Amino acid sequence: MDRFIKRLSVFIVFASFSYLLLIFLSGILLPDFLKPNLKFKKGSNGHLFTRVNEVKEYKNVDILFLGSSHAYRGFDTEFFKQKGYSTFNLGSSAQTPTQTEVLLNRYLNDLNPKKIVFEIYPGSFENDGVESSIDLITNDKNDIHSLAMVLNMKHIKTLNSYIYAKQREILNLDKNFSEKKENKFDLYVDGGYVRRKPSEFDFYNYDSIPKKWKLREEQIEAFHRIINQLKAKNKEVILVYAPITKINYQKFTNHTEFDSIIKSTSLQYLNFNSILNLDDSYFYDYQHLNQKGVHSFNVALIDYIK
Repeated sequence: MDRFIKRLSVFIVFASFSYLLLIFLSGILLPDFLKPNLKFKKGSNGHLFTRVNEVKEYKNVDILFLGSSHAYRGFDTEFFKQKGYSTFNLGSSAQTPTQTEVLLNRYLNDLNPKKIVFEIYPGSFENDGVESSIDLITNDKNDIHSLAMVLNMKHIKTLNSYIYAKQREILNLDKNFSEKKENKFDLYVDGGYVRRKPSEFDFYNYDSIPKKWKLREEQIEAFHRIINQLKAKNKEVILVYAPITKINYQKFTNHTEFDSIIKSTSLQYLNFNSILNLDDSYFYDYQHLNQKGVHSFNVALIDYIK
């Protein structure tokens, strides 16, 4: 029996080392199509790398913005600066409450905001969070909070990506990486906002068949943990459903279900799809506001913040 246990222990150690080595070699040598369960991309359309490197420069802000691409493309930090507010936008692509919780655990105390505007979108609650987790793993530091996120998600892509990102971090392979603040479509604005350059509305193929949001229990639970954490710290929180196109909003038939979850927090909840009446000229695609739309949205929002 003792001999068996020793052999098993040796095998486990050898297998673990081989797995770690295989991940590293795959990450370094193989093209993406040959490693579907390992994703690593430093830099992104959401400029998360630039954002989390810049966040270290901000302390004691007036307003912290949280949420998905509707947040970092919807809350213009330059506009709020002109109105006399210091702000930081901690949004990220496809951010679900699972990733919001990690970012808050990592940066809330230093940012120490007077108010928090938390963009909440039903699509974030039905998302498994894999895409946003990998974005966070590859573009921010990896600490106990990201490890807990990976273990809780139990997804092979996030696990492999975390291991590979940690290996690169230990070996300091990305020390010289920098992300351009401007590309063909977007411009990164100090404080975390990404401004879309003027463009035509993107009429991509759209399925307008009525459907329901399929809200995930794990995202609802993470959302409530976030709210409880912020309440415990006596933070003033405004929950905001950012504008999307009318055809996109009206497609979904269970807004009441989502609203009831949000309203159960007893926090201020602003659904700007009801507050504002914006036609397609205020958007650059079915989901996101163009700069004209962002300005109208922010002008309306600031009246609730004053």
